Amino acid sequence: MTKEVIKVRGGKKLTGEVSISGAKNSAVALIPSSILASSGKVVLEGLPEISDVKTLMSLLNDLNIETKLNGTTLEVDSSNAENVPLPNQKVQSLRASYYMMGALLARFKRCVIGLPGGCPLGPRPIDQHIKGFEALGVKVTNEHGAMYLEAENLKGATIFFDVVSVGATINIMIAACMAEGRTILENVAKEPEIVDVATLLNNMGADIRGAGTDTIKIRGVKELTGTRHNIIPDRIEAGTYMIAGAAMGEEFTVRNIIPTHLESLTAKLTEFGVDVDIHDDYAVISRPKSVTPINVKTQVYPGFATDLQQPITPLLFLGDQPSKITETIYPARFRHIDELTRMNGKIENNSGSAIIYPSTLRGADVAASDLRAGASLLIAGLMAEGVTTVHNVNHIDRGYTDIVEKLKAVGADIWRETIED
Repeated sequence: MTKEVIKVRGGKKLTGEVSISGAKNSAVALIPSSILASSGKVVLEGLPEISDVKTLMSLLNDLNIETKLNGTTLEVDSSNAENVPLPNQKVQSLRASYYMMGALLARFKRCVIGLPGGCPLGPRPIDQHIKGFEALGVKVTNEHGAMYLEAENLKGATIFFDVVSVGATINIMIAACMAEGRTILENVAKEPEIVDVATLLNNMGADIRGAGTDTIKIRGVKELTGTRHNIIPDRIEAGTYMIAGAAMGEEFTVRNIIPTHLESLTAKLTEFGVDVDIHDDYAVISRPKSVTPINVKTQVYPGFATDLQQPITPLLFLGDQPSKITETIYPARFRHIDELTRMNGKIENNSGSAIIYPSTLRGADVAASDLRAGASLLIAGLMAEGVTTVHNVNHIDRGYTDIVEKLKAVGADIWRETIED
């Protein structure tokens, strides 16, 4: 049996430019949202070329929805959609499959769907999603590993989320688009991807106000129709390449970014000593000549993104004193530490925080435990002496478009290989 790995020979300077693809965390919600269009086509432009997009297209096809992908443009025709159960392996491979719940409830008032999967980041309950659905009048049961959701009708409600959740905010916002009356969502997440999804839904005919603030107000409508929508750039992909540029860059340009989406990262890179030159829609990054240790604490947006906690970890080995990372969103999100230790990285893991000591990384065989851990290991490989072999590359391909080709084009010595498992 064979499998694919990514190999990196470290020590190469990154120069030139890389262009950022559409936002993964928008795409995985925008595609299910297209189900709400009972007439006309939804055309999504600028999608990332990642496996999650193909998985969601396959789920739509299971619902008798026509999809046509041409490069980064997806056409979706949901006019003949059929509400069939989705308790299958596709759902389990993708955590964001839970957005199918909100979309199918809005369109059909019922759905049967398997429990979501995705990256194993410790406990990530969907209790806030269920709380929101029940407030809209949905009966929720769990039988034999599948969720059964059904309502005679969706009715607007005021819902206060106990914790700030991007997934729950988007899911309930989608469902409430076609609920009777007015829905008010309080203590919601403010991420740019939420604004992106609200923009699509409003262009389809929804009435959503306040996306991007901590209160969203939705007045339900009876019908949504097709539209054309251009997805925002992926701020996590952008941040990943900015960190790679901070580690190994020399006048390294990251294009197609929205700088305000990256302010928390830019501030930390600058504090560390990285030369970051921000322009309207691009940034020029160079490796620091001297560094200052920093403390990084993940927070909900606009704070430092948890999705960039793993990628920034190897950069901190360049310090002359220890730096500290505190993870407040997913305390279990430190599985990359053992792998970085294999690469001669010295890290002290204290449940929920990590101390990163100055280290010279060396190539090793390592495995990606999840998407952003994979990105972390690739950045570490760029920095390391010798060759690093990264296993479980399927995680990386879930969220980064052509990452090997993009890095190769800016000077990295990186390639894919098929090996015996």
